[in-house]
Amino acid sequence: ETFMSNSPESPCISICSLDQNDVCEGCFRTRNEVADWFTADDVRKLEILEASKQRRKGAGFLIF
Repeated sequence: ETFMSNSPESPCISICSLDQNDVCEGCFRTRNEVADWFTADDVRKLEILEASKQRRKGAGFLIF
């Protein structure tokens, strides 16, 4: 039996490059959010996902 986690999935798309504001150009998470992801609980992960989604929209990317 395989254990399936209901935790939010990382938004990483393997385009890991920080812009001048320390925001990843691939997933729109900040440097700190990327580092926090590994120890974050589900509530914090959802907060990070929402913040990155807002940054993506602000940058004009509406694909995801």
